[in-house]
Amino acid sequence: MKSLHNTKTLPKISIATPSFNQAQFLEATIQSILSQNYPNLEYIIIDGGSTDGSVDIIKKYEKYVHFWCSEPDNGHYAALNKGFSRTTGEIMAWLNSDDMYCPWVLRTVASIFSTCPQVEWLTTLSPCIWDYYGFCEKVEHIAGYSKEAFLEGRCLAWVPESLGWIQQESTFWRRSLWEKAGGYVSTDFALAGDFELWSRFYMHAELYGVPSPLGGFRYQHTQKTFHQKQYVQEARQIVKKVRSPANWTPNFKRRIIVFLKLHKIPKLKNYFWPTYRYSGKKVVRRHPETPDGFWEIETYHFYD
Repeated sequence: MKSLHNTKTLPKISIATPSFNQAQFLEATIQSILSQNYPNLEYIIIDGGSTDGSVDIIKKYEKYVHFWCSEPDNGHYAALNKGFSRTTGEIMAWLNSDDMYCPWVLRTVASIFSTCPQVEWLTTLSPCIWDYYGFCEKVEHIAGYSKEAFLEGRCLAWVPESLGWIQQESTFWRRSLWEKAGGYVSTDFALAGDFELWSRFYMHAELYGVPSPLGGFRYQHTQKTFHQKQYVQEARQIVKKVRSPANWTPNFKRRIIVFLKLHKIPKLKNYFWPTYRYSGKKVVRRHPETPDGFWEIETYHFYD
């Protein structure tokens, strides 16, 4: 695949894909990464010993893959740890074997991390949802991200109080942050290992939002409501655990305002605004219509 830029000017991006018997989706996942022709890519595939033709698909692309194996493992997050242990890139992420990236994501995150040294991890404010066949079913809008909102349990999917969620498929981070946070994905949780990793990242750095869609989650009929409930249960457990080391204290004024819906009353909205709002940071593109376009950090406020 032809390089479009000098590899010396672009940071190495390491991406791991754990997979097990996902042949019907795996090739689309691989293509969503390799088709971007990013010249400094380190791609790892860890297959759990699939018997459905997945290995044949991996072999089809193996000259573009830094490392792959197909052998029994101890599950999804153990496979990820195995994959990440093989990586050396400055920027890290993982993409599950039924999900896909947007075509511009690798150069976008490379550009942001290269020009904004204060950004240690980022994710999208516009997460995509792919349908079963890989069509973009919709693009969601996330109000915002902040450590305070995370510790209040408002960054959970599938809960009434949610302000949005941190889409794993669109989240990238620096290796330095990964190492500060312990350098592993927890295997203590069946489903919310990503959320547990975010909780450790938040102990060291603020999450930056990006307005552009970066990737998407493929919705399947096999994803039962039971799994959603289990994920939420695990995530709530994680939030409770991390509050103490984060020196979190509840904002009772905000709780009262939101519970009584005082911020929904037009005449009172501006009065309560400083109390119930959250503050976050996002990376925005300035002068995008000119050759002089650049990234800029912007502080923003959000609420439900």
